[in-house]
Amino acid sequence: MSCTSRSIFIGRAALFLCCVSHVAMANDSPSFPGGAVSQLKPKQQPGLQLAGRREADRPISEYLVSEKFDGVRGRWTGNSMMTRSGHPIRVPPWFTKGFPKDPLDGELWIGRQQFEAISALVRDKDAEPERWRAVSFLVFDYPAIDSPFGERYSLAVKRYAHLSPFLHVIPQRRIQDSQALNVELDKMVAQGAEGLMLHHQDARYRAGRNGDLVKLKRYQDAEAKVIAHLPGKGKYLGMMGSLEVETSGGIRFKLGTGFSDEQRRHPPAIGSTVTYKYYGLTQNGVPRFASFMRIREPL
Repeated sequence: MSCTSRSIFIGRAALFLCCVSHVAMANDSPSFPGGAVSQLKPKQQPGLQLAGRREADRPISEYLVSEKFDGVRGRWTGNSMMTRSGHPIRVPPWFTKGFPKDPLDGELWIGRQQFEAISALVRDKDAEPERWRAVSFLVFDYPAIDSPFGERYSLAVKRYAHLSPFLHVIPQRRIQDSQALNVELDKMVAQGAEGLMLHHQDARYRAGRNGDLVKLKRYQDAEAKVIAHLPGKGKYLGMMGSLEVETSGGIRFKLGTGFSDEQRRHPPAIGSTVTYKYYGLTQNGVPRFASFMRIREPL
């Protein structure tokens, strides 16, 4: 997944806030920290909401913060599970037994650093039903209610927290300032989490990019040797499309983003070393969302 992004610094960590196709918010306790649920007006189910801001533009204390789960986006329609693009997901009847008739927005998740496993399961139309016992549907929003996010969340906890062992409302809590946010990010990443989600307490659910929703990550960087130049397509026809590179541990992967047009016309030489940034590793040790940063010039 690619997105427009930039790095900022909060305290000592390099933090990455970007627009992404995932939203996740919830709270440590069943009651929303800030008040009771006001009058809630049902509305027609909209399209999926997507994060749409590169950085938090309001005080951190006004956001609700949760872990960013690296699963597969799921939309429960009230009677079936769908992918982000609207394709049906074949789940065993017992998996959704007890699920509500209301539409829910969430994530199908197996565990941290298990994206490949849940992705393969969702794509496998002939999967053994028992494989779904390792899956949870993590609910992060209730799009049918036209109310601020905090109220939607509070209602979701009250209505859905105990309906099924496979359905969970994602825990969420408040964080008071950037320093505390930095500490929380460090802790979660150290535990294997992908990052954090920040959702403004007053945000309404709306289809498309939502500027009140941001994703927070800390990137890492490393070096790899250029093995091959792979040709470009479309607007990059006649130029380098991506590099095949190899890490010091023997892991090979492609670098296809982060290059200027000039760098694509004159790519780093085969055998040279490049620096790239990435956001954690897959289960197989491949850098996630790797992007070219620069050529490491020999000293």
